[in-house]
Amino acid sequence: MILETVAIQVKQEKMSEYEVAFRDASKIISSMKGYISHELQSCLEVKGKYLLLVRWETLDDHTIGFRQSSAYQDWKKQLHHFYDPFPVVEHFENVDLS
Repeated sequence: MILETVAIQVKQEKMSEYEVAFRDASKIISSMKGYISHELQSCLEVKGKYLLLVRWETLDDHTIGFRQSSAYQDWKKQLHHFYDPFPVVEHFENVDLS
């Protein structure tokens, strides 16, 4: 499993509108091959700051399957205009500590 993390800063006056749009856009990402789950967290200390966590079966499911799909174009259209600045996306994998 791969964990995609996205640190998002939304224009403060657009927070409520963003959350509604994200709820709708969630249908897009959750329908993709390799999608496992996602959650959106709101920062308590910084207004307009969010953390998006998405679990994928493989890195390619996100970087190729989703990012290179027509569905991603819909995702961009619904959400990218809320960001200021554009978020940083990183991918993590579990460290085996056994």
